[in-house]
Parts: sequence; structure tokens; C-alpha cells
Amino acid sequence: MRINKEILQLAIPNIISNLSIPLLSSVDTALMGRLSEGHISAVGIGAMIFNLIYWNFGFLRMGTTGMAAQAFGQKNRTEIIQTFFRALFLAIGISFLVLLLQWPFREISYYLMNVSTEQSNLVSTYFNIRIWAAPATLASFAIMGWFFGMQNVIYPLILTIVVNIVNIIFNYLFVIVLGMEIDGVAYATVIAQYAGLFLGLFLFYFSYREYLEEYTLKAMLEVEKIKRFFSVNGDIFIRTICLTFTFGFFYSQSTKMGDTLLAVNVILLQFINWMSYFIDGFAYAAESLVGKYVGAKNIDRLKKVIRLSFVWGTLMAIAFSILYGFGGAYLFSIFTTQQQVIDAALPYLFWMALIPIAGYASYIWDGIYIGLTATRTMRNTMLLSLIIFLSSYYLFQQIGTNNGLWLSFLLFLFARGLLQSYYYMKKGILID
Repeated sequence: MRINKEILQLAIPNIISNLSIPLLSSVDTALMGRLSEGHISAVGIGAMIFNLIYWNFGFLRMGTTGMAAQAFGQKNRTEIIQTFFRALFLAIGISFLVLLLQWPFREISYYLMNVSTEQSNLVSTYFNIRIWAAPATLASFAIMGWFFGMQNVIYPLILTIVVNIVNIIFNYLFVIVLGMEIDGVAYATVIAQYAGLFLGLFLFYFSYREYLEEYTLKAMLEVEKIKRFFSVNGDIFIRTICLTFTFGFFYSQSTKMGDTLLAVNVILLQFINWMSYFIDGFAYAAESLVGKYVGAKNIDRLKKVIRLSFVWGTLMAIAFSILYGFGGAYLFSIFTTQQQVIDAALPYLFWMALIPIAGYASYIWDGIYIGLTATRTMRNTMLLSLIIFLSSYYLFQQIGTNNGLWLSFLLFLFARGLLQSYYYMKKGILID
């Protein structure tokens, strides 16, 4: 079937690309896992702080993908290039704001995540170095989102692989060869991010420079287009704040349980990363194809893309549930040699078998909603799911603090998928 072929042509490179994203943080975690629990916790907290910052600007990729894909489906070359530059200029502006406000970002993050005095020195070292990658990271979001919208998954694949190869090489050089610790991990990430940015700009110019002929300042500043651009991105921004708050709250509550359980949860969240990035391969394919067929007004193919995206997402979820259910203990030992951390993790591994089944629909729906640019409903379902998460956590604390935390997280993912399904069934493709 043609639609299946299109999905796989986009999803497989996306999966390969996505595999290297958790690899970046997984390599960092594994290297620090050879040193101490404190180092594992510090790199986990440091990475989460940047997730709190960068994930909130994920609209630079998601919103750009949806709007570029719709323009691509319409064959509107002028809007295609205006979308690229609107996103890129916005990314540059936000990155300078992040650098300007780095001190309050750091202090607020420490407060929200209950960073202890013992952890603060290691976390500060990581933060103060990695923050300088902000311009490269955010600009790369915009560039990669635009490539996805243009149905080009090969360039994002190349970019992600190069970034991670550079990161691994410099991690090895700094940590293993030169004997650096958390500062080496941070420097490696900064170097890798700038390598990715410069390569992304080169690939854009190499393959798409003819679109520059369609660029005009007047078109880019068209009021209605700008209003739509900021409306879509504003909804995604609010949605992502809720998502990062959920993960930030998860880490914050984990820090109260001591270094051992914090290390356990940091590593278990790596399991979630690996699962989500596989399923996101099909979600990203849905973003591109849904946006294209919305722009082309081909409703029949649009509905087939939605249906088949869920078929592939279901298969991925079942595979990960089986993998984590039977191989979770072995996989956990890859991340750390600290026996007390491994022993403490065993009672919580069953959550890893349940979460893929409970949560996969939310990932697939995100891709579909982005392609539809149905961002208002996407925002509202996230707000409701966050309320469910927080209510569940305080309700289920009596079953054990960490078990209650994981149960609440599972319900959060399930609620997102359920609510998104409800709104789609109620309103169809005209969700917003």
C-alpha cells in the first residue's frame, strides 16, 4: 500500500535519527555511572534542567514542521521559505534571551528540582558550560523542523548522527583520555551542537538555495501569517511547559528520595526515552504526511495516514512492553555498575512493561495534531492531563512514594492519549 510505504520511508530514518538522541544522554549517564551515584544524579538533573529550558521551545521544531508541511502540500514556495526564516529568526532571538537570563533560569531550576548543596557544585559546572550551546540547539530545532515539513528525513538523520558522533568522540576524549568529569561531558555537548548547526545551514543552502529567490521581507512580515505562526507556536509552547513541568516534578520528587532512588529513576527515564523515540519515528512521519495531505486537501489519504500510524505505533508499543518486561534487569545493568542502584531498581521495573502500552497513543496523536495544526486542542488535553497527573500523585502516595510517582506518570500518558482520541472522534480532522 502506498501510504504504508510513505510512512515507512519517513519513519525508518526518523527512528534511526531518534535512536541517537537518547544515546547522547545515555552515554553521558553511562560515563558518569562509572564514577558515583552523585555523578549520575548530577548529569541527570543537569540534562533535565536543559530539557526544562529547551523542551519549552520545542515549538520551533513542531510548529515549523506542521506549517512547512502544509505549505509543501499546497506547493506554496513563498510560504515555504517564509516559514523557514520566521522560525530561524525566532530561534536566534529566544537563544539570546536564554543566555541573558541564564542565572535566573539556573536558580529557579535548582529550586524547583530541590537540588541539594552536595549536588549543586556538579550541576552548576554542567549548567554553566552547556548553556552556551543554546543558540546552536534552538536554531537546529527550527532547521530540522523545516526539513521534516519538506518531507526530507535524510538531512535530520545526517544531522543527528553527526551531532552524536561528535558528542561521543569528545566525551571519550575529555572524560576517558583527559580524565575530566562532568565538565568534559558538558563541553562535548556544546561542541556537538554547534557542529550540527553549521552542517544544517550548509545542507539547507546546498539543496534549497533556489527557494531564497522567493524570500521577501514583506511576505515574511505579513500580519495574518505572523498571527497564525505565533498562535500555533504559542499553543505548543503552553503544551510543552506542561510536559516539562511534569518531568521536572518527577525529578523534583525523586530528589527527595535520596541519591539511590534518584539514580534509579534517572536510568528508568532513559528506558522511557528509548521507547518514545522509537514511537516518535512514526509520530514524526505522521506530522509530515498529515500536514502534506491537509495542504493538498486529500482527505482520503489523510485518514489512511492517521489509521496506519496507529497500527505501527501499536506494534512498537507491544515490542517495547515485551522487551522491558523480560529484559529490564539486564538493560538496567548497562547503565550503571553500582550494585546498590541495580538492587534498588528491581521493584520498579514492572512499570517499564506497562508504560509503552499505556502511553504510545499520546505520542502518535501529537504527531497527527501537529500536522493538522490543531494546537489549541493539543494544548487543552495536555492541561487536563497535567491536572490528572498531580491529583493522582497526591492521591496514591499511600502505596509508596516511588510507586505512586510511577503510577501517576502512567496515568498522565494514558489520559493524554484518551483525551486526544475523544476530541478526534468527536470532531474529526477539523479538531480546532
